[in-house]
Amino acid sequence: MTTVLIADDEDLMRAGLIELLTADPGIQVVGEAATGREAVALARRLAPDVVLMDVRMPDLDGIAATRELVGIVPEAKVLILTTFEQDDYVFGALRAGASGFLLKRTRPEDLIAAVHTIADGDCLLSPSVTRRVIDRMAQQPVPDLTGQARLAGLTQREREVLSLIARGLSNREIAAALFIEESTIRTHVKRVLLKLGLRDRIQAVIFAYEAGINQTLATSGEPVPGPPDRDSSREAADPPAKRLPPPAFRPPSTTLR
Repeated sequence: MTTVLIADDEDLMRAGLIELLTADPGIQVVGEAATGREAVALARRLAPDVVLMDVRMPDLDGIAATRELVGIVPEAKVLILTTFEQDDYVFGALRAGASGFLLKRTRPEDLIAAVHTIADGDCLLSPSVTRRVIDRMAQQPVPDLTGQARLAGLTQREREVLSLIARGLSNREIAAALFIEESTIRTHVKRVLLKLGLRDRIQAVIFAYEAGINQTLATSGEPVPGPPDRDSSREAADPPAKRLPPPAFRPPSTTLR
């Protein structure tokens, strides 16, 4: 059973989300909050598996609340659900430790699937958000030297895996690009996250671009792996984007595994 805390300052939105999520027998809504401060307090007391977090809330906004929450209740996964797809919101939420970012125009069934995905420890972004993260980070002009020092603890293969994670590839695609088993890739991903002290793949994408890993591989003479051809296997791994009509919702779902 996946336990969920809903944080949104609109009464109607909270009521709609509760009705939607409780229709799934595998989800239990354990609490609701109307402010960011209340969300942090309830998360500390209830320790939910997933927190559905709005961005614009009184007292403490959703991004600041996410930052506090993941520090206090690290096992809770935050899924940002908002009307706004502004860059400041997207990157602020991801840097704060959110495990996913979806829009309120998402289909109800996709939102339910997203809750389960986040609860299982995977990350989830809409395709448009994934593209924006990669494009924004690719414009990072000066690599962070602290991040580059942390890269020294990775093996060459782990650097290659991190580089491909940063390009938005799934484990299946990375395995195809490097001609090794997907189970081996999962092991490499876990080791990369552990060595770098990162929460999840989203944090890995941000770290990789801030550390300039692709620039580092290129200037060091090491090959930078390229993505595999996008064929039907890609479509099976990452289903096409879909849209959540108000007051229902619709998360276009790209799962980062």
